[in-house]
Amino acid sequence: MRCVIVDAYGIGRFLPASLRRYGVEPIHVRSQFPDVHLQYQPEDFTVDIEHDGNIEATAAQLRKQHVDFVVAAMESGVLLADALSAALGTPGNGMTRPAARRDKYEMVQAVSDAGLAAADSFASPAADEIVAWAEARGEWPVVLKPVASAGMDNVHFCHSAGEIRAAHASILDASDRYGRRNETALAQEYLAGDEYFVNTVSRAGVHHIVEIWRYHKHQIDSTRSMVSNEHPVPSEDPAAKQVGAYALGVLDALEVHNGAAHTEIMLTVNGPVLVECGARLGGAHLPEIVSRCIGTDQVDLLAQAIARPEEVMASRLPAYRLLNHVRFLNLIVPSDGVIPSEEGWAPVKALDSFLELIVTQPAGKRIERTVDLASSPGAVYLSADDPTRIEADYARLRELERIGLYAPQL
Repeated sequence: MRCVIVDAYGIGRFLPASLRRYGVEPIHVRSQFPDVHLQYQPEDFTVDIEHDGNIEATAAQLRKQHVDFVVAAMESGVLLADALSAALGTPGNGMTRPAARRDKYEMVQAVSDAGLAAADSFASPAADEIVAWAEARGEWPVVLKPVASAGMDNVHFCHSAGEIRAAHASILDASDRYGRRNETALAQEYLAGDEYFVNTVSRAGVHHIVEIWRYHKHQIDSTRSMVSNEHPVPSEDPAAKQVGAYALGVLDALEVHNGAAHTEIMLTVNGPVLVECGARLGGAHLPEIVSRCIGTDQVDLLAQAIARPEEVMASRLPAYRLLNHVRFLNLIVPSDGVIPSEEGWAPVKALDSFLELIVTQPAGKRIERTVDLASSPGAVYLSADDPTRIEADYARLRELERIGLYAPQL
């Protein structure tokens, strides 16, 4: 069996090894606009094709490889994976409205059309139109973001017409994380509540929940925030049951039939409401660490779903369970500084619940203050039997950041 991975960057770099464990040979296709800031391991592939925009030409190359399956590993590969799968006739996602799996405005419309709760939304390339929409609603703040980016890129919480105009200009003056110019901005009602993500794998429209985590946010300034930390929620938790059931409805609404998905949901006082859904792997966590903490991981289960679809169809994939308490936190640089040396990280590694440190920049490199996930220099995993220990260590790590963890060494 041969499986095409579109954009095996970031978390996608772990998929080739997992596929090979189940007897599947991976083939790589690079989209025109991958997130080149993420890690990529070309040595994992004997066939590595660069897509030039011509779907039929790329499909013709893949036909020679006798491909059985096409899957998107990252957000940048979602539309291309769908188009290639349709061209090749391999098991894929529904093509009634494929743009809804990428364009956040189309996504909201598809979810609403399916009868699910959705955020009030409006998209326009004109700031005046968004201001008029927001003022007619009369509810603040209003969220502005690009229609097709990821990772809290250029997300703004606006409390006035002036802030909307500034945010709109910031969005349209920039490119998204994949190098494409933003041509319009999405405005949405602000959703208050607790935010979760649900990672899943699917085959032939049958879905399996891999894990459910809860986000916690950090306020950067008056208009921006980012995820500061997150932790898994037991599957039997009432909130997990509620957002899990809603997430499966979203997958059906977006015609996610085959592959992985990462669905972000706000649990409001009126119930779950979609933030956004990516028809690809969740992008943050190391599979080895996750499986040690909850007994399974999305990369491995996606490989199983591809190689052994009957396991999904018969609901035989393993359910996650909390083996111990774990927290994943994004490093936040409070002001411009430098990446610590190995010795500089010693106070972090000395924390009682320290499990793993991931640093994405070389020691000594000058860095600007963190304003979003893209500008975070890495992450830390904390794990312990006692959640109060994790809470204390989390507070201590944030204190270390405040008092000079990233200060230049004299």
